[in-house]
Parts: sequence; C-alpha cells; structure tokens
Amino acid sequence: MTVFDANPDYMRLLCTPSIPKEERRGLLEEAFGAAVHPYVLSFMKLLCDNGTLRELPGCAREYRRRHHADHGIMEVCAVTAVPMKPELQEKLRARIESLTGKTVELTSRVEESILGGVRLELPDRQLDGTVAYHLEEIQRILRNTVI
Repeated sequence: MTVFDANPDYMRLLCTPSIPKEERRGLLEEAFGAAVHPYVLSFMKLLCDNGTLRELPGCAREYRRRHHADHGIMEVCAVTAVPMKPELQEKLRARIESLTGKTVELTSRVEESILGGVRLELPDRQLDGTVAYHLEEIQRILRNTVI
C-alpha cells in the first residue's frame, strides 16, 4: 500500500465522511480501476464505504500471510554484510526449500554491521551465522570465564 504511504493526504481525503461515498468511490475507481484486480477494487470500496479504508494495509498483510500458509510459501530474508550475488542467492533459496519442503520467497538486505556471514530471518525464528554474532558469543563466554 505504498500509494497511501506516499500520499497520506489522499488517504485522509478518502476517509473524510463529509465527502459523499459515491465521490470517494469514484476517486478509488479513477486511481486504481486499471491498476488492481476488480475484487481488490471492490474490497477497497467496501472499506471506504464503512470508513475503514485505513485498515487496508493490515488486511493486505493478513491476506498475504494466510495465502502463504495455505500454499506452503515461506518468506525468508537473508541479511549479509555485502550484496549477495544472484547465483548464491538462488543456491541459498534452493537449499532452504530442500530443508523446509516449502516454496521460499527469498529477499536480501545488506547490513554492514554484521561484518560477514549471513543471518536468515524466517517467520518464526532467526538463524544467525554472522561474524558479529559469533564475536558477541565469544565475548559473552570470556566474560563468564573465571580465571
């Protein structure tokens, strides 16, 4: 729903009760009629009619979550210190799919602070194989070591 994020005034306009519903529906039709599936547009109009259009991003997130759950799709984000090459990203995606038995939608993000390695952010857990994590673990062990 980046359109609404980029144009918060547009969302306010569509949620203004003093503007007739038909006019607000027309604005939605004009802005999204050719860009979204008719079912999505109808849903947006329904939310607009009920004064709950602000809930659209949450509805979209929940729909995506349920769709993924029903179709065995798992979103994974690989965090690395430098950009991953496409062939490495594909190998990682294939490996995660073979381990989980699910279709993986792999995205990547660069965080220089991890120094090296990779952290996998899965829906229910995080697998951290980064240099920064291992250095923190070594530091924790050394702090707890009595000499």
